[in-house]
Amino acid sequence: MISETLIPKIGVITDVRIDTPDIKTFRVVTTDGKKAFDHRPGQCAMLSVPGVGEAMFSITSSPTNEEYMEFSIKKCGCVTDWLHQAEVGQQITIRGPYGNPFPVDDVFAGKNLLFIAGGVGLAPLRSVINYCRHYRDRYGEIDIVYGSRSKDDLLDYKEIIDEWANDAGVKVHLTIDNPQEGWDGHVGFVPNYVKELGFDTNKIAVLCGPPIMIKFTLEGLCALGFDKTKVYTTLELRMKCGVGKCGRCNVGSKYVCKDGPVFRCDELDELPDEY
Repeated sequence: MISETLIPKIGVITDVRIDTPDIKTFRVVTTDGKKAFDHRPGQCAMLSVPGVGEAMFSITSSPTNEEYMEFSIKKCGCVTDWLHQAEVGQQITIRGPYGNPFPVDDVFAGKNLLFIAGGVGLAPLRSVINYCRHYRDRYGEIDIVYGSRSKDDLLDYKEIIDEWANDAGVKVHLTIDNPQEGWDGHVGFVPNYVKELGFDTNKIAVLCGPPIMIKFTLEGLCALGFDKTKVYTTLELRMKCGVGKCGRCNVGSKYVCKDGPVFRCDELDELPDEY
């Protein structure tokens, strides 16, 4: 019997939101106007454009949204270039979900949470953050540290300011790399900002962003006293076929499609430096 995750469904783009100069968020439903399939925070879907190609993307919307899925996609290749030209009503194919999710219902439950993201790295974490906001009473305090090159490059800025920052028990810490006219917030790189904020270690930390950001942020967290068993990240950018058959996602003995993309940072220590 063929797994349903391998069978593409026809999806329809019902909304396109321009988030930054090179990131758009696409809202997708099936041809009968429903959500294509259920998923968990941190899982991915394969979007296909017949005649162009297919690519794996994090599902940006929360599983608690039962009406549609959203994907925040950076323009950086053939498939993404095509998608950035797509308009409302365009049909694509979608299949999934793929990958292991973040352990939101067991490990994260009852804990204080620290989300740290850089650039488009907020896209995979948005699903987790909004899931935890929806079930707010299941979690402790939530801190969100997010940075990008400039204010214009901050993904989901309106949602962050209008919704996240106004939630009880949620603190948002934004930063941009360089000074900018009209910006009165923090200026500096995410790893340095995390060390400046000096978080206590009674939290579960979740990282996503450019590899260099993750590297130095993890070093900063360790310097603050965080144990790597309490720090999670996602390697979704390495996912390829989604089922561990093509072999292109392997890092050492691990297949990101099957064993990840979510990993604890102590698990990453067991992998070759190539990750």
